[in-house]
Amino acid sequence: MEFNDEYFMREALKQAQLAFHAGEVPVGAVVVWDGKIIARGHNQVEQLNDSTAHAEMIALTAAFNQLGSKYLPEATLYVTVEPCLMCCGAMYWSKVARIVYGAEDVKNGYHRTTGDNWPFHQKAELTKGVLANECAQLMKAFFAALR
Repeated sequence: MEFNDEYFMREALKQAQLAFHAGEVPVGAVVVWDGKIIARGHNQVEQLNDSTAHAEMIALTAAFNQLGSKYLPEATLYVTVEPCLMCCGAMYWSKVARIVYGAEDVKNGYHRTTGDNWPFHQKAELTKGVLANECAQLMKAFFAALR
């Protein structure tokens, strides 16, 4: 089995499915270090009654705990939807080496606030649009069910 961006984004999508079935906005994230998933997270805003309990925040906290470190300079964070500005700040301070996201989020993604300004650590790399259709479809299905 090839461990590439699509493989890890599918793992993040599994986390998003957990959120979906729990009635949470279906966003999932995984943190990869040295080719292995070291942390997973999905939105838990409703469950924890905490507006900061985004998938990325949950996954980053788990990664810090796993490694016993406050920085993740060799990590890649995969997230199914474009991160919000709060999550970008957490990625910035954690010094994540690479961010990979699936679907764009025109309402709440970082682009809405920052435009073309780079919100991540200056050494970070960004890859957009990995499995974007699958990630977007899950979000659309969730919000369609609410209507």
